[in-house]
Amino acid sequence: MTLIEETRARLGAVGAWLPTAPLTPPPEAERAATRRLAELGYGSVWSGEGPGTREVFAHFGDLLASTENVVLGTGIANVWSRPGRTAQSGGTTLARAHPGRFVLGVGIGHAFQAEKYGEKYRPYEKMRAYLSEMDSTAAEKPAPVAFPRVLAAVGPRMLELAREFTDGAHPFAQPVEHTPYAREILGQDKLLIPQQTVLIGTREDAREHVLRLAEQIRANNVKGYLDGWKRLGYTDADFTGPSDRFTDGMVLWGTPKTIAGRLAELLDAGADHVLLSPATETLESIVDVLAELAPAVTAVAR
Repeated sequence: MTLIEETRARLGAVGAWLPTAPLTPPPEAERAATRRLAELGYGSVWSGEGPGTREVFAHFGDLLASTENVVLGTGIANVWSRPGRTAQSGGTTLARAHPGRFVLGVGIGHAFQAEKYGEKYRPYEKMRAYLSEMDSTAAEKPAPVAFPRVLAAVGPRMLELAREFTDGAHPFAQPVEHTPYAREILGQDKLLIPQQTVLIGTREDAREHVLRLAEQIRANNVKGYLDGWKRLGYTDADFTGPSDRFTDGMVLWGTPKTIAGRLAELLDAGADHVLLSPATETLESIVDVLAELAPAVTAVAR
């Protein structure tokens, strides 16, 4: 079995994605939440790092040591937080201590982070150089235990980088139409692990969440997301409503049974493992929603 085949088998169909900020509960609360999600049948639990959050490798070392069996993934380890050689070494350390239980997701972050470090924001060039540095480190010091690396990729060039340098892609904040688009670029022999927002409720509830997200992204001029949505056929009119189509694309909403049905459609469209992210704010409420969904969504086969 290849590393990608082993990872697919270990992950199963569905995992959980926990927000990074402003979610900063005490460490024991995160440990307990991760254990509970594993007991509920989620194959993985992911979170990442951003400005002012916990350092992701130290954070995941703690979570891996306090759980059993469940896979943990970084969504994402931010390139502005450390050199590529350090990221590769950190992944090697965690994978050796916890074989088969760690997926290293890396991502380019945003323009304001580049500016903080006095660099111009050239996502493709920066990411290509970063992944090359990781590869050089891996060649010089081969990992004693192999671990998968995935790239936070949305647009075609980043997806091509994911195909060339990594074991797959971890798209974030994308409508369901992105999954078949990404799969076509990646090919069949790479992992595709999208994050997907879920909401037990009505379309109007989902619309309110999508409106807040779109306003935040436009206010921060995060062009990568806006360009990506437009690449899939959406327009500014879809964002301002937001339209039914955009709402339904961004959020799996309805009853647990309805959400499980749409999850199955994502898997059929090419996702290997879908990370569910409830549209709520506190750790307790996020885990409660995932617990309510668990009987339906964990029964969905990849």
